[in-house]
Amino acid sequence: MPKRRDMIGAVAAIGLSGGFVAREAQAQARGGQRGSRAPAPPAGTPATTPLGPVDTLARQALIMDADTGAVLLEKNADERMPPSSMSKLMTMYVVFDLLKQGRLRMDQELPVSERAWRMGGSKMFVGIGNNVKVEDLIRGVIVQSGNDACIVLAEGISGSETQFAELLNDYGRRLKLENSTFRNATGWPDPEHRMTCRDLATLAQHIINDFPEYYRIYAERNFRWNDISQENRNPLLGRVAGADGLKTGHTEEAGYGLTGSAKRGERRLILVVNGLPSMAARREETERLMEWGFREFENVSLFKASDTIEEAPVYLGERLTVPLVGGRDVLLTLPRQWRRNLQVKLRYDSPVPAPVAKGQELGKLEVSGAGVPPMTVPLLAGADVAKLGLIPRIPAVLGRMIGGA
Repeated sequence: MPKRRDMIGAVAAIGLSGGFVAREAQAQARGGQRGSRAPAPPAGTPATTPLGPVDTLARQALIMDADTGAVLLEKNADERMPPSSMSKLMTMYVVFDLLKQGRLRMDQELPVSERAWRMGGSKMFVGIGNNVKVEDLIRGVIVQSGNDACIVLAEGISGSETQFAELLNDYGRRLKLENSTFRNATGWPDPEHRMTCRDLATLAQHIINDFPEYYRIYAERNFRWNDISQENRNPLLGRVAGADGLKTGHTEEAGYGLTGSAKRGERRLILVVNGLPSMAARREETERLMEWGFREFENVSLFKASDTIEEAPVYLGERLTVPLVGGRDVLLTLPRQWRRNLQVKLRYDSPVPAPVAKGQELGKLEVSGAGVPPMTVPLLAGADVAKLGLIPRIPAVLGRMIGGA
């Protein structure tokens, strides 16, 4: 990752005579080495990327950088679609949150109803009338994609799956999943049970960030219950470096889908695809697209929260200048070969009139460039600057009048 001086460089002064200041820097850092040539992409309608169209067989797709939120690839990402078992991520988010609140315990046992026992589709194979620990039910959902385990959890938490679906919708609103509607705990086909790739990526990001202690379960490769051992269906595990979650899905209407994530070094990508024609296509497409995302893009740190970006002149202050800081780390996701296009502009009124309070917003930092997602960061005062007293103020005022500033 390049140092700050590589990205900001020396900023040339333009018009410091009390007017509006605009400063611009052109990044000149050399791009990283390109990886080996990827396999030829399959035929299919293209997805949109900052690098141009990329073909994919998926009906819907999205790749997002988990740290910056930058979208690297999207195709019908806001189309409401049947998420099938990928919507079990929402069920797990609620379970994890209740565990965190202390309203549910990992060693707590929940009863298996006849309805849960009879549930079709993928199963954990819980026994009717038995009690099952929450910890085992979680693995039954995550590793085995058990519809029966989902219903045991739903009934144990809310009394019925219908009531639990209302709870899912409440949580969806809190997480701003604006195009998601939940009608069950499993993703079982229902004409009103819908999500989007963008919402699934957002939900995955929340699970990873909000519950790191539980997220690790998504990387487990198998789980044995009731003398039946089942493998994790996630095709990225063991095939893509850094892959550690999340959830597959499949119904006849939805096709084959996956919400997956991988982390390499300090960088994490989240991928969502749906509508693929087969398990083989899901395996090949998700591996190809994840590798493409890591190969073609990189994260660039412009500066840290406490870095001084500029020293701005102060008028009638006890200090001649005040440091301008961003107040937060600024990290960008950029195509590797387009880093040289990055432009950074500082905009503020100069000189800054005293008094100045630390944290006061004094201007903007604007990031732009061909292929660069635009970003605006407030420029904040990095220190207090008191106003000069009356006597010391007189020479400064006279100097400004004489100088015509």
